[in-house]
Amino acid sequence: MATASEVSVPDLDAPTASVPQPGPDILRTVTLKVRRYLPEVDLEPHWESYQVPVVHGDRLLDALHYIKWEVDGSLTFRRSCAHGVCGSDAMRVNGANKLACKTLMKDLPDEISVEPIKGLPVEKDLVVDMEPFFDAYRAVKPYLITDGTEPTRERLQAQSDRDRFDDTTKCILCAACTTSCPVYWNDGQYFGPAALVNAHRFIFDSRDTGSEERLEILNEREGVWRCRTTFNCTEACPRGIPVTQAIQEVKRALLFRRI
Repeated sequence: MATASEVSVPDLDAPTASVPQPGPDILRTVTLKVRRYLPEVDLEPHWESYQVPVVHGDRLLDALHYIKWEVDGSLTFRRSCAHGVCGSDAMRVNGANKLACKTLMKDLPDEISVEPIKGLPVEKDLVVDMEPFFDAYRAVKPYLITDGTEPTRERLQAQSDRDRFDDTTKCILCAACTTSCPVYWNDGQYFGPAALVNAHRFIFDSRDTGSEERLEILNEREGVWRCRTTFNCTEACPRGIPVTQAIQEVKRALLFRRI
């Protein structure tokens, strides 16, 4: 039986077999330009370039792992599930917001720029402070509000009622939509598309009784009326949510008070 000193603990940040190595499987080598910021030493962000080998099936997240594991371990970014569900690895890729884990290298050119999403304070490299984003999310009360006695069974809902807000249940809070919005870049008080999408999800839920309260919140100066309908948010959403349409539906609900 192994003693405690003999038990090896796997290093989760160590290179694995999935990291591309020089060999016949390499399809090409790309130049990955990363906007770096090390708060301990940098006064301003700067760009650094890396040569990254690409193999079949690689995604941008694999390329970032290659840099971190094989070239420069100080490179910092967020990632978790690596399957487009957790929303951790949103970043700007060649000027457009994307999830690194869903971006195939075969769809990118030989020179790729990667930088943190805009509109949120950069903490280090590709990591931003998400608290302003989540503050706006919490402000719209993104949870079911009900009145009366709590039922003894689940709250039933017709399929047609469920379909009414199906799209906006898909949000993974990656902030790709919010940080693609020019209004949000220039006005940090604006709730932003993600908060409005999550308000929509409950405003149009037939089981919810807090719709009027949410609509009043969104009727404020930094609420839904700040949207300029540029469609950046819809294009940036990795889940295919029609964000701009959802925002327009909330506007109509405010205008006509009809849900």
